[in-house]
Amino acid sequence: MAKMTGGQVMADMLHGYGVSHIFMVPAVLRHTMVELELRTDIKRIPIHAEKSAAYMADGYARATGRPGVCVAQVVGAFNLAAGLRDAYLAHSPVIALTGGRDPHTKFRGVYQEVDDVPAFEPVTKFNATVDLVERFPDMIRQAFRVATSGAPGPVHLQFRGNEAQVDVEQADVEVLCEKMFAQVPPFRPQPAEQQLRAALLELEKAERPVIVAGGGVRASGAGTELVALAERLKIPVATSLNGKEVISGVHPLSVGVVGTYSRESANRVVNEADLVCFIGTTAGGMTTHFWQVPPIGVAAIQIDLVPEIIGRNYPLKAAVQGDAKTTLARMLELANSDSANHRAAWIKRAGGLVGEWRSKFREQLESDRVPIRPERICRELNEHLPDDAIVVVDTGHSGMWMGGMYDLRAPNQSYMRSAGHLGWGFPAALGAKCGAPERPVFCFTGDAGFWYHMAEVETAVRSGINSVTLINNNSAGSQSKRGFDQLYGGEQTEGGLSLWQYSDVNFASIAENMGAVGIRVEKPSELAGALQKAFAAGRPVIVDVVSDIEALAPLAVT
Repeated sequence: MAKMTGGQVMADMLHGYGVSHIFMVPAVLRHTMVELELRTDIKRIPIHAEKSAAYMADGYARATGRPGVCVAQVVGAFNLAAGLRDAYLAHSPVIALTGGRDPHTKFRGVYQEVDDVPAFEPVTKFNATVDLVERFPDMIRQAFRVATSGAPGPVHLQFRGNEAQVDVEQADVEVLCEKMFAQVPPFRPQPAEQQLRAALLELEKAERPVIVAGGGVRASGAGTELVALAERLKIPVATSLNGKEVISGVHPLSVGVVGTYSRESANRVVNEADLVCFIGTTAGGMTTHFWQVPPIGVAAIQIDLVPEIIGRNYPLKAAVQGDAKTTLARMLELANSDSANHRAAWIKRAGGLVGEWRSKFREQLESDRVPIRPERICRELNEHLPDDAIVVVDTGHSGMWMGGMYDLRAPNQSYMRSAGHLGWGFPAALGAKCGAPERPVFCFTGDAGFWYHMAEVETAVRSGINSVTLINNNSAGSQSKRGFDQLYGGEQTEGGLSLWQYSDVNFASIAENMGAVGIRVEKPSELAGALQKAFAAGRPVIVDVVSDIEALAPLAVT
């Protein structure tokens, strides 16, 4: 063992676990920040808000599969906790480090003193305090271990001192990193053979089965195995929003995203199925449109890494606990392709429903109207996003438009979306670009979402984070329109409009003033050229698309 300061231990261990960026709001772990510069090549990214730090760490984690690290002093810890909710809901491995109270001055009215630890309890898998420098090594190891194991998720460590000044103290310690916990997943549990064969038997004998694939398939890297099994058994595939990237949107067996922010064809296929196979999804409210798609009582099987999820929302014909990639690979070995022969009519029906959806929305997808229809924006993205792009999508109408209307077409495209926080998309895309600087990163958000963390344009410019952000700018939070119109008797009254409409702002001009590239698009014919220019710019780009305030995303079909 060697005598080291806490900051030296932290720097060496973060480097040992492969961390490349830290997203932080000064001032906290000051000694650590200096040691990071002296001992590692880890980039320290000072930003403007704690929630942005959490979102950036989340985007970094989802893009890389490695834990993202965010840091805040004690007065900002509550804001950091609020930002961890999205990572918690999306099972994203984020490690939050904050300053905390000093035992010598607790309960004496110290400046900024509040007990922050309880705020992190609902949004973390592990929430602990570190008061002694001797505990740095084992607690940092535990943070990485918990964040990446099982269903990944956020971890919080609170360090003694409002700015975590414990990091300047010394102790005889050993720096030891467990490299297996530097990446998701560290373990791949094998399924029990009997359970696996029972589930496969249900799939093979079903006449109208459908697979609903979730974020667990994505996290496991099991998309190839999933598609291969679906092809062998001729089973249509619907996905959750978190699982959207596991099958191409134009694959013959793909029926789209199912649930609330969905594609009509997916909901119709799932509700016509005689067996639903949930893989790597909790089968929660968004994926099932509050357990209406499919209705509870449908024959179902479930495959998941986390045993307590299995059967929680639907009674099951068969249940398999195991890693998605490992389980699907074994099912592929055992699957009887002859069973696919009696599903020809079902595959034709599912493909017909997808075709009906495309015909129904063709006019909007090809619309030349001004202001621009969001469906037309999605069509242009289908055709012009780079084949290796990471696509980051906000929630609200952004999530609805892209979930239903956008197709991933290339095997190397990735997709990640907000699990519920409006405004998550832009900072998450910056984090994703930090984690994968060699790939184009594209963010789709609305003006309502962009307003939240617009200050981070300056961060992107200062730090050279060259993502491309498209703002669907209709000067409104129009997802609220239906609800407020209903409350005002079905009319668009002045009082109702005031609750969801905003000022008309040119975000391209604001971006230019902040040092980014700003591109204003007012006609559909300008979209392709704007995207080409944006990805060639080599700088942070804001593409401000003036869109139709009256356009509302389709509601879920049940």
